[in-house]
Order: sequence, then C-alpha cells, then structure tokens
Amino acid sequence: MQNRIELFKTMLANDPTNTSVMFGLAKEYEKTGQNEELIEMITRYLDVSEDEGNAFGMLASAYERLGQRDKAKEAYERGIETAQRHGHPGMAEEYRMTLASNYEY
Repeated sequence: MQNRIELFKTMLANDPTNTSVMFGLAKEYEKTGQNEELIEMITRYLDVSEDEGNAFGMLASAYERLGQRDKAKEAYERGIETAQRHGHPGMAEEYRMTLASNYEY
C-alpha cells in the first residue's frame, strides 16, 4: 500500500490540482487507516472539487474513527445536502440513517 501512496504523492506533486489524484490518495489513506492524512487530503479535494456526496462519507467516517463526533456529524449533514443536490437520494438516506442511529438526529 505504501508504494501506491508514494505513487499518488508523486502524481500529485506533478499535478497539484488533479482532483482525481487527490481522491485516489485519500482512498489509499483510508485503506491504510491513516485518518489524519485522509482528512487533510479529502478536505483539500472538497475545497476544489464539486463532489457528489461520497467524499463527505469518507470524511465523516475518518472523524468517527478519531472520536471527533461533532465534525463527523457536520460532514454527514453536508453529505446529505450534497447528495440530494446531485440526485443521489440513496446516499442521502444512508447518511440520514447513520445520523439517526449514531447521533440522535
């Protein structure tokens, strides 16, 4: 996995605005449990990309794993809004159900 992370880092160094590489690197961090790095990269991705909702679920899960429940809840709420705006009601409902069962939403 570390080789893939290094590959994505190199690709990102060569093209720092490539949102596909940012997302790919965030996924690699997710696979290896590097939650702080995941949060940093997915936040950077969200700052420059019009995500359709999935990245907010990744972000919320990383915050949950770090025990940062308020930030996780906020990420799920943003994910609901974004998923609805992009026509992904199933994703929005999944995030609502998570909030309802884990956050007394």
